Amino acid sequence: MTKTALRALAAAALMATAGFAHAACDVTVEAGDNMKYNTKEIAVDKSCKEFKVHLKHVGKMNKGSMGHNLVITKTEDMKGVIGDGIKAGAPEYVKPNDERIVAHTKMLGGGEEDTITVDISKVKTDGDYSFFCSFPGHSSVMKGKLKFS
Repeated sequence: MTKTALRALAAAALMATAGFAHAACDVTVEAGDNMKYNTKEIAVDKSCKEFKVHLKHVGKMNKGSMGHNLVITKTEDMKGVIGDGIKAGAPEYVKPNDERIVAHTKMLGGGEEDTITVDISKVKTDGDYSFFCSFPGHSSVMKGKLKFS
């Protein structure tokens, strides 16, 4: 192996261990009792035919007091979806059959997890999308962007 190839290999290994995010077709997001997701961005590769988001509630509190879900919508629809979700009430805080919602996990309590699969043809990869928790009051801090690269 040449010195240049070795340097490139070492740089790639360093980037991987330094926590650089790469676009993928499968991602895990964690949420806990501190009312935060462990990321503010989900990066999806445009070449994916579908992508999966795994949500893990790593806290201990039950879903009635500290429930979390992950809802994906166009950013412009977020406020309306949150308002209608609050009106829909417990346990999911998601309006049934809301066409503005691209996908959502179920509401989770501590130790639970759920996975959603999104067909990439249902989104515009050049569109503006967000994800958030629809439990009342959580979306003000539990939100992020869905990006395609």
